[in-house]
Amino acid sequence: MIVRPVRSSDLPALIELARSTGPGLTTLPANEERLAHRVGWAEKTFRGEAGRGDADYLFVLEDDDGTVVGISAIAGAVGQREPWYNYRVGLTVSASQELNIYREIPTLFLANDLTGNSELCSLFLREGHRKGLNGRLLAKARLLFIAQFPHLFGRKVIAEMRGISDADGRSPFWESLGRHFFKMEFSQADYLTGVGNRAFIAELMPKFPLYSCFLSPAAREVIGKVHPDTEPALAMLKAEGFSYQGYVDIFDAGPAVECETSKIRAVHDSKSLVLAIGTPGDDAPPFLIYNREREECRITAAPARFASGTLVVDPLTARRLQLSAGDQVRAVPMTPPVREVL
Repeated sequence: MIVRPVRSSDLPALIELARSTGPGLTTLPANEERLAHRVGWAEKTFRGEAGRGDADYLFVLEDDDGTVVGISAIAGAVGQREPWYNYRVGLTVSASQELNIYREIPTLFLANDLTGNSELCSLFLREGHRKGLNGRLLAKARLLFIAQFPHLFGRKVIAEMRGISDADGRSPFWESLGRHFFKMEFSQADYLTGVGNRAFIAELMPKFPLYSCFLSPAAREVIGKVHPDTEPALAMLKAEGFSYQGYVDIFDAGPAVECETSKIRAVHDSKSLVLAIGTPGDDAPPFLIYNREREECRITAAPARFASGTLVVDPLTARRLQLSAGDQVRAVPMTPPVREVL
């Protein structure tokens, strides 16, 4: 498996992937015109023809037969061309000494605080390939790309995680809040944001703080919670240094997690090394390995080991990267090291 930049020839495979994602992945709508435009723009981005506010680094996961089985992306900066909304979860305190009443009420504030940050988005892997290192490769390859080109990205990287919804795609948060203002199904609002129509949010969303006590118990319960299918992705990001800082999606209340770019584990710990081809050994741990290119980017996951300033990989890994012995790579262990607690 390798991760590489998207190409126009991938469009049929992307349409098929988009149709199988279900609700919750707003940045990959099953709309051929929108996807064709996005692929074309991603190609411009990898060529360096887009500013950071418009940059869309769209990657695909490809097997050795050339079949596209997954997709992931990085947005250079959110909210610089159209508003970027989240709810910030705060606290309102009401007190009366005379009546001996003290209330702490969680409150939702409509905010644009995450504007300008880079975003990890559009992560999806075909169901039959969710095994081995595939999911981690698809998700973490983006972090190695950021490590190679940090000047292309913001001071922080964020990721909006899918919130709670049932098997029919119904969100309890949406049913208790959004439906009253938008008068449409959650899936329709989700789709509109995915095809770039965010103006209706500013036009219809109330600007004043919202007291969570007015929401249904089911809606309050899911604020800041992730969909069960998204829990592995959240755990992976936490292991890389991401954390929840109180921002949630305005539609399904899924959490936004964030990390300073320089403190992301794969960014901080990755190294530039000389490639050596040989036998890594049976006990060699898996590494993320990147050929350090931009337009011709290729990233894979494979067993490897350090040896005298080189990274030793097997011949198949070198072929996947389209590299020879002596070429430069960027690499980082796939799994963060276990740190001793004193």
